[in-house]
Amino acid sequence: MKMESSIRCRAVLIFFVLSSVKSEEEQHHTAEFLPEFALFPQGSFMEDAAEDQFLTYRYDDQASRTTRSDEDRDMGWDAWGPWSDCSRTCGGGASYSLRRCLNGESCEGKNIRYRTCSNSDCPVDSGDFRAQQCSAHNDIKYQGATYEWIPGPYDPLAPCALQCQAKDRSLTVELAPKVLDGTRCREDAFDMCINGVCQEVGCDRQLDSGAKEDNCGVCDGDGSTCQLVRGQALPHLTPEQSLNTILEVPVGSRFLRLSAKGPDFIVIEAVSLQGRREETSLMSTGSYVIGNTSLDFQRGTDRQTLRTSGPLHSDYIVKLKYGGPKDTVVQFLFYQPIRYQWRETDFFPCSVTCGGGYQLNSAECYDIRSNQTLPEHHCKSYPENTKPTPKLKECNMDPCKDGDEFKEVMPRWEQGPWTQCSVSCGGGWQERSVMCVEEDSQGQFSQVEEWKCTHSPQPVTRQTCNTFSCPQWVAMEWSQCTVTCGRGLRYRVVLCIDHRGQHIGGCETSLKPHVKEDCLVPVACHKPRESLPVEAKFPWLKQAQELEEHHTATEEPTFVPGPWSPCSTTCGVGRQTREVKCQVLLSFTQTEVDLPEEECGKDKPLLERLCNQGPCNQLPGSSLDLQDHLVPFSDVEELFIWDYRGFTSCSVSCAGGKAPPTDVKPV
Repeated sequence: MKMESSIRCRAVLIFFVLSSVKSEEEQHHTAEFLPEFALFPQGSFMEDAAEDQFLTYRYDDQASRTTRSDEDRDMGWDAWGPWSDCSRTCGGGASYSLRRCLNGESCEGKNIRYRTCSNSDCPVDSGDFRAQQCSAHNDIKYQGATYEWIPGPYDPLAPCALQCQAKDRSLTVELAPKVLDGTRCREDAFDMCINGVCQEVGCDRQLDSGAKEDNCGVCDGDGSTCQLVRGQALPHLTPEQSLNTILEVPVGSRFLRLSAKGPDFIVIEAVSLQGRREETSLMSTGSYVIGNTSLDFQRGTDRQTLRTSGPLHSDYIVKLKYGGPKDTVVQFLFYQPIRYQWRETDFFPCSVTCGGGYQLNSAECYDIRSNQTLPEHHCKSYPENTKPTPKLKECNMDPCKDGDEFKEVMPRWEQGPWTQCSVSCGGGWQERSVMCVEEDSQGQFSQVEEWKCTHSPQPVTRQTCNTFSCPQWVAMEWSQCTVTCGRGLRYRVVLCIDHRGQHIGGCETSLKPHVKEDCLVPVACHKPRESLPVEAKFPWLKQAQELEEHHTATEEPTFVPGPWSPCSTTCGVGRQTREVKCQVLLSFTQTEVDLPEEECGKDKPLLERLCNQGPCNQLPGSSLDLQDHLVPFSDVEELFIWDYRGFTSCSVSCAGGKAPPTDVKPV
């Protein structure tokens, strides 16, 4: 920095001498270049010995010209030349590039462009760049005397003029119309002067980037590292108390605004992180430096106001002095930093020594007050805190020589199989294990810390499954009532339907809608209603028995028996079998569908029965009497059914009679 200071001093002197001969109009006009100009290949300034003392350039076509783009050719411009050396070595400077108009002076646009450079901060002991330029005039007489020059007050009308003030004097002089490129327009902003014009610079140190600091002081931040604190205090001040503490503002806070009405005066006690204390009474309007932080104070007739952009470099303890028997009201606002925050670590060593490897950094939780690293749970306790994602970069890209180590394989995520879904339908969860693994030189994989794989997104470890709807009971329309008058029954088909519209099992049995219910036909019957239910009456009973033997499916799940097989014997007692299926008739397709047996209830027809083919006679040509070896006929269960013959004629033609039934005989 000492070398930079000496170089800048001479540059200021040259710049001052050259600029002093220019007219006021030239001083406030941007630089214009003739179609024919000279440039050094590096694009550096030089002092021309010509009588007009202009800053000129020399241009080497062969060394600096680059291939022109179609756009530049269409616009009539030559290609941009290389970037010049940076105007500063630290603290933010400027570099420029030039191009030449190939059509005389008819090109639209500018022939010079700028960019920032050397944006790293200068050492603390290097001093202010504008102050260096002012101090370069200390040994040059001004109006016959020499002065020690320091930067003058900020002038918004001429922010890029070298305004300097004689130390300990009220003398302020413009020692040069332009400061050197890279000089801040004002102390509290990144905007810099380039060619005498104040250019907007974002907090990312780039020209016209538009990047702004958030309320927490983070460039392009989201405000997650601080919290807004605002409120009102109504302290009760008494003459007995010398000072009354009403507010504590921690170090690092920004945009402090405090307004007090009623007290005699405000006292600020600044406590540094090292415990050093200083107390300042704000008695009159002006600017103060308290705890190494500048603040502005305004004292009105009935209100006192202080404000500072911060950040505070010490803890502020705000105290009030009793100002008489009147109400005291204090309103305040500031952005308080979250004490425990994340910060990125340095990059870890490269994974290989040659052949191209990678290196990662990480993030650690630290206390902004003590600057000490803490366990991560301190930072995770603040929901506003977001842990930075580790960064990855290549390293040691030089080829390996024979015998050197080979390039390692980058760590990657290894995922296990999904577990079985927690439910069979209706939406459940399934999980899998995910780990970060790394391959060694022998091709063996081992688990490593997860942050080593954060160069790629971590696979999900939990997902939904079987999100389709569970099977549900679906009830068909009710049948007609079983009677034409009075009370009867009606039936309906209830199916278990899945999300694809297919009839399957799996529905909750206890939730199945009923398939039978009473019905009432509002027509008076011509005979007294009997106490027996309709199913118990003989005609209905016989019909029910006949229906039991039906061989076609209905719209209600029903057991459908197949035909009986022939008797297993040709004489005597044998057995017959048949197949019984649980089926339903789908009315919309008129197709019979087999169902699980539980859908048809428990009254399943018999699958097997005895049959009697009559007595067996002795076989011809045999002396063996088969009667001696047959089971006695009387010991076999006889198979009979009742045959209903109908009613006889009524005994009278009117007034009620009886018609005894005909004989009912077993057959």
